Amino acid sequence: MTTRHYTPFDQLVMNFDQALRTLAGRPLVTERADPADGIEEADLSDVEKTESMRLMRVNHSGEVAAQALYQGQALTAKLPEVRERMERAAAEENDHLDWCEKRVHALDGHLSYLNPLWYAGSFAIGATAGLAGDKWSLGFVAETERQVIEHLNEHLKKISPKDLKSRAVLEQMKIDEAHHGELAKAAGGAELPAPIKAVMGITSKVMTGIAYWL
Repeated sequence: MTTRHYTPFDQLVMNFDQALRTLAGRPLVTERADPADGIEEADLSDVEKTESMRLMRVNHSGEVAAQALYQGQALTAKLPEVRERMERAAAEENDHLDWCEKRVHALDGHLSYLNPLWYAGSFAIGATAGLAGDKWSLGFVAETERQVIEHLNEHLKKISPKDLKSRAVLEQMKIDEAHHGELAKAAGGAELPAPIKAVMGITSKVMTGIAYWL
């Protein structure tokens, strides 16, 4: 069986299709079940419900950015095996995207109005990281996942203990993000310089702060 080699134009078309699916369509999810399925919806107060909704909206926006990041890195990755890892990680992140969107809507909320901006900015960052070299691209993934886990831990502290559906989603996301980070390190990801980590952290806080309200 022959392996098809995609041209740069093919890659651009596929990335455009992925962007449309992420922002306006239905993402291609894996076979995994939603962790919230089978858990009874809690009787939350208005304050608890609003807080859960806003935090899950933040997480959804984070997954929009993750999709763009991985797609941008896959587009510019030098080695085929690195590109495949980026594409597989993006497929698994689609599950998170779907799970978070369902929770936001179940909690009577809306997705961030600025998701197209988060996607465009993250795609550019991912493509730049890919151009810097595969070891730096993979290192960027590892650091991104580490910071995402920190955010998820913060959200688990803020979300009501009664909201078991949202908590189940976040706990599974933590497991997946840790796995993606370990894979990136094992594949040769380099440790990023401290200033770059700091900039990444600041950028993430700005995005999550805005997505919380918009």
